[in-house]
Amino acid sequence: MAILWNKNLEVGNDLIDQQHKKLFEKADQLFEAGKSGKTKEHIMQMFDFLDDYAKTHFRDEEKYMQSINYPEYNQQKQMHESFIEKLAELRSQYEKDGANISVIIGANQFILDWLVKHISTADKKIGQYAKTI
Repeated sequence: MAILWNKNLEVGNDLIDQQHKKLFEKADQLFEAGKSGKTKEHIMQMFDFLDDYAKTHFRDEEKYMQSINYPEYNQQKQMHESFIEKLAELRSQYEKDGANISVIIGANQFILDWLVKHISTADKKIGQYAKTI
């Protein structure tokens, strides 16, 4: 259920683009781990890594937005917080339900759908704005 990174998702900032690519890779690895029957502990570690990495990425992206005085910073920050909350809910659901592939598929789908939509709409605007200053 991989959605591959492509040039159309580039924002134009090397750090942000590299981090986005890594998020896609990790979402795919989470799906593959669930599909191949990896242990619950392994999958919980993957959820934890995704959570930590997303928080690091959002912090870096928000810092960049502040550095260029991006006018939609607050909206972006809210979207980031919502993503982190949903990811925590999915992790909690997996922890409660156990090795349930449907939770993994749902998590993977949510993460990839959110990333594609968020990057192609909200984050691309950051790159467009940065080119104007």
